[in-house]
Amino acid sequence: MVDIRPFKAITYTSKAGPTENLITQPYDKIDAATQKQYYEASPYNYCRLILPMEADKYTVANQRINQWLHEGVMARESQPAFYIARQEFTINGQKISRTGIIAAVELHPYSDNVVFPHEQTFSAPKADRLNMLRTLQKDLEPVFLMFQDPEEKSIKFMAEVAETQPAIQTTDSLGVHHTVWKVTEPSKIKELRDILAPKPVVINDGHHRYESAVLYRDEMRSKGNWTADQAFNYHMCYIVPVQEKGLVVLPTHRLLKQYTLTPQLVEELKCYFEITELSPNVAALEAFLAGHVGEHAFGVYDGKKALGLILKHDSSVLQYVFQTVSKETKVFDVVILRDIVFKQVLKIGKLTIDDNILYERWAKDAVAKVDSGEASITFLVNPIKASTVAEVAVQHEVLPEKSTDFYPKLVSGLVMMDIAPSEAL
Repeated sequence: MVDIRPFKAITYTSKAGPTENLITQPYDKIDAATQKQYYEASPYNYCRLILPMEADKYTVANQRINQWLHEGVMARESQPAFYIARQEFTINGQKISRTGIIAAVELHPYSDNVVFPHEQTFSAPKADRLNMLRTLQKDLEPVFLMFQDPEEKSIKFMAEVAETQPAIQTTDSLGVHHTVWKVTEPSKIKELRDILAPKPVVINDGHHRYESAVLYRDEMRSKGNWTADQAFNYHMCYIVPVQEKGLVVLPTHRLLKQYTLTPQLVEELKCYFEITELSPNVAALEAFLAGHVGEHAFGVYDGKKALGLILKHDSSVLQYVFQTVSKETKVFDVVILRDIVFKQVLKIGKLTIDDNILYERWAKDAVAKVDSGEASITFLVNPIKASTVAEVAVQHEVLPEKSTDFYPKLVSGLVMMDIAPSEAL
């Protein structure tokens, strides 16, 4: 069902300097301050390719790649390979590792039921990444996928590879340690292809990149005389089994402007939720959420007051919820928050990031933004399980934007894939 192929990656050489000065977070996680820091880290930092400061960023990025290849700062591998990539990180004092496969994955429109999205996308980011593909003809950053592997065949495969000598070891700016191994042996390549062949895959991160790649593939095919082996029919992806214990999903908390916990608002919330008054601090809010996992619980903070909300499980409330969410799938907290709290109680229309809504990964940062006045109220949520996202996505359920936060992101700059018309896989 899914065709994965090895590819000859383009990677940094020792001429570029220490790897930790070259790698970056994904382009859509880089703000202006971080962009400046990356530029200062190295004249060869990967930010100069994925998110150049210069006005004509596509042309500049293309010129840089060609120059770096010419200078030997980057080089193409001599053999096609799969890459096993592991991230080791710490959350709440717990050390965790996540291991996945970097491979060229055949592109499919969603209607083929091979690759499934789980979040909505927007036109502007897709246009940007499509222009980057047209100009550079390179996959600069992987799309993050997951697949079901109940027999854990891929996990056993990756564990065996991880006993060999790694090709890359480095630590990123967030303290995540990255290790990459190469798989070039034909029998091992066939084994991994066979493991994944019958598996549908779900996009975790990179929906815009993936959809742009499908559009680019269609443009290239429209020129005629194409073959199925040409690299533009594929996209570089990082693929992780759902059963991988390190497949962590963090919550994405919502922050709004111009709203507070007025008595009227609290009374309206009581129609749908059981309400508990909390101490107005991060510890109390996080403790409430942790104590009510799976109960459609929310923490609310407006700088002065804090409340804990739990969805009422009476028929009138559930009937309203099921008007907007399929009964065949799980009722997601972010959907309840959007459809009941934002639309029904607050009567909010369209939400636009940075205009009237903000998103934060960590509860302490969400609370801090309310305290600083950047937002007036925050709604804290529990994370969604990766297995639940995978189950729902293959049923064609699409969640609101920023519903999931798979952590950590695979850094950019470890490997790049050439998708020029002359490149075959």
